[in-house]
Amino acid sequence: MSLKVAIQMDPIDHVDINADSSFRIAEEAQARGHILFYYTPDQLSYREGRVMARGWPLTVRREQGNHFTLGELQDVDLAEMDVVWLRQDPPFDMGYITTTHILDMVHPDTLVVNDPFWVRNYPEKLLVLEFPDLTPPTMIARDFSTLKSFKDTHGDIILKPLYGNGGAGVFRLDDNDRNLASLHELFAGINREPLIAQKFLPDVSNGDKRIILVDGEPVGAINRVPAAGETRSNMHVGGRPEKIGLTERDLEICAAIGPLLRDKGQVFVGIDVIGDYLTEINVTSPTGIQELERFDGTNVAEKIWQAIEARRA
Repeated sequence: MSLKVAIQMDPIDHVDINADSSFRIAEEAQARGHILFYYTPDQLSYREGRVMARGWPLTVRREQGNHFTLGELQDVDLAEMDVVWLRQDPPFDMGYITTTHILDMVHPDTLVVNDPFWVRNYPEKLLVLEFPDLTPPTMIARDFSTLKSFKDTHGDIILKPLYGNGGAGVFRLDDNDRNLASLHELFAGINREPLIAQKFLPDVSNGDKRIILVDGEPVGAINRVPAAGETRSNMHVGGRPEKIGLTERDLEICAAIGPLLRDKGQVFVGIDVIGDYLTEINVTSPTGIQELERFDGTNVAEKIWQAIEARRA
């Protein structure tokens, strides 16, 4: 089966070919005989009833700095594609949301991965709210007094933007911290979005586990250990990936959320688990498949494409 595959992602010339999941997905697609087309989100458009993308035929290779070749710039009707990958990084702002609305117009005749309707309705820090038994105490609010009440109750908390990513804007406020008011003023001055607060989990010092699920099934995990003096474990901010296995609690969490993910067309998902608690369900642009492949020898990209090919068949 040879598929015509469009990849909507951030500029490919900036990716780290040894870490970027989108690159690995493209590489595996090419190895399986699929035909690649690449464009950036700003080149997606709706034109008189057609969903169009301006971009390039793409060839990839594992040579950093010489890792891709582009064909001639062209306009493509995405209804003529078999698969479109929604792979640009957050922030999950109105620009991001608009791309999901536009791609909705070709899905499912053109298979959009992950399903854009449910990406829009299940952003990473909100989908977990459907599983309160699996998560630490959590609050979403904009009102200062409501957030202060949560901190007064739990003492040591994590405060972060509701639609942020990569560890940006994440603060730990312990029992002695007096910065909640100042941080609230700072965030309120930037946008009108609520904040999310969660009870701090000391187990994060042992790592924040990223578990990869393909079509609702767990395929492995990596552990992300915070750098010295850091609370955040994201690899974007210096977190160190380590080999780790899945515990019975991890499998219990995956069994609880997996059917929903599969039913809603979330083919490639990365969840975050600290200790025994689920903290995020990442559906927009999850990462970690190259690290898992190096640690465990698990070709996650192959499993992803097997799931997509089965859906197309």
